[in-house]
Amino acid sequence: MRDMGQRNDSQRLESTYMRSSKSRSRNKNRNNRPTGGSIINRVFDSSGPDGKVRGTPQQIIEKYNQLHRDAVLSGDRVDAENFAQHAEHYTRLLAEAQREVDAKREEQEEQNRQRQAERDRERQDRLQAQEAAANDPANAPQPDTPHTEAEAPVEAADSGLVETPEEKPRKPRRPRKPRPAPGEGSTPEAAE
Repeated sequence: MRDMGQRNDSQRLESTYMRSSKSRSRNKNRNNRPTGGSIINRVFDSSGPDGKVRGTPQQIIEKYNQLHRDAVLSGDRVDAENFAQHAEHYTRLLAEAQREVDAKREEQEEQNRQRQAERDRERQDRLQAQEAAANDPANAPQPDTPHTEAEAPVEAADSGLVETPEEKPRKPRRPRKPRPAPGEGSTPEAAE
């Protein structure tokens, strides 16, 4: 009976070894750390002492903490410590990912502040240039100097204004003829 149990254990270990070596060979060219995508929302398969735990890092942390509490209550200190270490691993992973996200957010906010400051400076420069152009007596038209028609389009082009043709005043509309009162109409029914 004991031989059979030992044989099952050795077969189980052998098959576990075979499976892990296959997965290792598939992943040998990959980094341990995922590239791209957020670790915070990524779904992991964690192989813990009680089997696989699947979920986001936060879900895995909660599951391992629950397993840790259950192991403590049952008096299994080894499993309790193992679950606590698994939870701590994913806590560190999540904390590092959160720091990276915060750093990227800070960098993006700083870039946005710099762009906004540049836009504000450009707007201020434009306003100052417009005020200077409006207050400059050389650009103001002289009242005693007549302008010819040839000069008018040039000034309009320089000032950025578009010349529009003047509209002729409209003639007033003729009033409508009054409606005939009921019974006074020129219809054949009214004549009868």
